[in-house]
Amino acid sequence: MSAMKLAYGCAPLLLAAACSGGPSVVNTGDTPPAGTPTAPPAPSTTRPSNAHLANAFHFAARVDGATGYYFTTPSGRWQCAILPRAEAGCENANNPTSAVAITGAPDEVDGSDGEPAVANAIVVDRAGDPRFVAQSPPEFGPEPGPATVLPFNRILAVAGFRCNVQEASGVSCISEFSGKGFTFSAEGHAMTYTDVPADAP
Repeated sequence: MSAMKLAYGCAPLLLAAACSGGPSVVNTGDTPPAGTPTAPPAPSTTRPSNAHLANAFHFAARVDGATGYYFTTPSGRWQCAILPRAEAGCENANNPTSAVAITGAPDEVDGSDGEPAVANAIVVDRAGDPRFVAQSPPEFGPEPGPATVLPFNRILAVAGFRCNVQEASGVSCISEFSGKGFTFSAEGHAMTYTDVPADAP
């Protein structure tokens, strides 16, 4: 099954409870599972929530003369960015040029020169489908780093994109123009956005 079609099958990330007949926990690598296992939230099919917005000012940084909005997950495992009106995406924080450490991600994708290259990031642009890409150089870490931590259940919404980090589902980003997005953790991914529940802490 291809990575782009995981949302339609028994994906380990978002559909584990439905496929196994019982609840499960997806460990994002940010905190260990604790307590009684619970099923991760289903992807949102409604207008994204504005209940838990972060202040975008705290994530802004200028890189190569352009302002982007950069964040790391609470564990420090992933670094991500919203590049205004262009794309949102994530890569490994400690070694952004290495293969993105997401179960089910392709080993290689077409590089900028059309030749096979290591898939080292996941992105969604303004109008296209979310996908794994080979970036050279990496784009989602500010210089000098590190970026500000985006706390769990806070939504960074700016310049036509929004991203969040949740303990149950991992990192999620969406293009507000197309409505297309991704959700991932080290254990798997789905090419759909997972919103922060309005009643989240």
